Amino acid sequence: MKATFRALLLAAVGAVALSAPAVAQTPAKNYEFTLSDDSTTIVEANSPEEADQIADRRIDEEDLTKTRSPAETAHRLAEKGYAWAQYELGVMYANGRNVPQNYAEAVRWYRLAADQGDRWAQTNLGFMYYIGQGVTQNYVEAVKWFRQAADQGYAPAQYQLGVMYDFGGGEPLNYAEAVRWYRLAAEQAYGDAQFNLGFKYDAGQGVPQSYVEAVRWYRLAAEQGNMNAQFNLGAKYDNGEGVPQNFAEAVKWYRLAAEQGNFVAQNQLGIMYANGNGVPQNYVEAYKWSALAAAKNTFFAEARDAVRRRMTPAQIAEGQRLAAEWKPKK
Repeated sequence: MKATFRALLLAAVGAVALSAPAVAQTPAKNYEFTLSDDSTTIVEANSPEEADQIADRRIDEEDLTKTRSPAETAHRLAEKGYAWAQYELGVMYANGRNVPQNYAEAVRWYRLAADQGDRWAQTNLGFMYYIGQGVTQNYVEAVKWFRQAADQGYAPAQYQLGVMYDFGGGEPLNYAEAVRWYRLAAEQAYGDAQFNLGFKYDAGQGVPQSYVEAVRWYRLAAEQGNMNAQFNLGAKYDNGEGVPQNFAEAVKWYRLAAEQGNFVAQNQLGIMYANGNGVPQNYVEAYKWSALAAAKNTFFAEARDAVRRRMTPAQIAEGQRLAAEWKPKK
């Protein structure tokens, strides 16, 4: 029986560039302001008060960017209450970028931005609670923040909320709710959600079991480079589940996953080479891939050793060389 991956929880969403969001209002008038270097700037706004705020922000950004480091700029703008800068500063502290890594500080700045409704900050704050980084681990708090961002239509938060329902973290285990949130994210082309939704159809959890639907969602995620989806899609072609059996297609998808370092796919690709299914039989290639899998998990050592018993010493040496020289594709 071929192995199939369970749904996975991946890392928190990454940083976005430090940039101000656009003002989403239709201006009524132009207002002129004088900057610190005596030049003038035109601000479009609906009122003098709004124009003052926009001009102050523009001056802050321009003056600080000219004279300060990215961290100093983010600090000053975050302290002025700009949510996007508070979020970016949180990312800096979380990743140790331009500042010493400090998860507690990351949480503090994420929270300030999250309290203003910033969906990126809400998602990252939820993840900090989920893993207990910078705060005491608290699944209920994680769900609270994921939900606030998910309700804004943010796909990574919808995915994370689906995971919480999928595994019963902070909410009672509920596969139907997990599917609902996965689907909302998957329909926005979020690859991890597409993979998890495919698995739900594969296993018949929260939805009627359907290999055809599983294949559809696996394929969408696999085409985005999701290695787990690539492996599962390969397994469907290998076993003829939801698609006509096609060893060449199985090899294609196993290879894409294996080249990214998926050790289960590496083992399956080795088996395909050993048996000559979908590729010409090649014990050296079979050994290379099965040895790579066995190096990650000794469970696969049996497949490696079975191939080795069919090989000459020269072939074994070549397979070992290829395995040693292999590097994952990014």
